[in-house]
Amino acid sequence: MFGIGMPELIIIMVIALIVIGPQKLPELARSLGKGMSEFKRASEGFKQAMEESAKTVDTKEETTKEAADGEKAHE
Repeated sequence: MFGIGMPELIIIMVIALIVIGPQKLPELARSLGKGMSEFKRASEGFKQAMEESAKTVDTKEETTKEAADGEKAHE
């Protein structure tokens, strides 16, 4: 997980508990979880859009190549 081991994670959590306080920490964790979830969904959507775009370009290139080959055959 980003090269962070268990000891480092525990230290970060203790510091967060001291700085933020026990009342706000669960709310902050929920907000962080929701943000990460939204980021993951957005990145997956972007990846799918890029793959679809690449497929469309490949299809257009194949169609253009086939049309050019067809014209050469008629000459």
